Amino acid sequence: MLEFAAAVFFLIVTPGPGVLSTAGVGSAYGTRAGLAYVSGLWVGNNLVAGLVVSGLAAAALAVPWLRAVLLWGSAAYLLYLAAKIALAGARIGFIHPERSPGFWNGLALQPINPKAYAVNTAFFSGFAFMAEAPGLEVGLKFLIINAIWIPIHLAWLWAGVTLRRMELPARVNRAINIVMAAAMLIVVALAVQAQL
Repeated sequence: MLEFAAAVFFLIVTPGPGVLSTAGVGSAYGTRAGLAYVSGLWVGNNLVAGLVVSGLAAAALAVPWLRAVLLWGSAAYLLYLAAKIALAGARIGFIHPERSPGFWNGLALQPINPKAYAVNTAFFSGFAFMAEAPGLEVGLKFLIINAIWIPIHLAWLWAGVTLRRMELPARVNRAINIVMAAAMLIVVALAVQAQL
């Protein structure tokens, strides 16, 4: 179980669309909008986990044309987000400058986030620690994942809000945007490569 918890920590804490966008929302719009966004991400992540556990994700991904549509659609959206981050200039904000992203934006991101499927598949198909009680194991995995997922995303939100309060020089904000966009591009490239 400790190996599973360690894997959860390291797979969730690494930069991906969820944590990067959480930091971006926090830095651009503050704590209140960030908490609404993280709430949507949380619901979306549990939705993806449910799809993985139920086998619906595997069934959908077994259809070649549907798999291709989902892969390229999610890659295109994540590339769009990366471009918005990179082109945000001196402001660390990227989704819709005129209004803050909220619960529904966070919820919408997870079902198209390739990292969410890859990570949840690894969590639920590996790290068996209660082979004699698979239902109980799945329930415990959900509890462990959420007990780690929530504080990690709140820490990324705090990091973003802290950046907002620091009032960094424009060149530093630009550099942060470029690093965040590059990390998003790496995640997209890895997801596409894994599927090809």
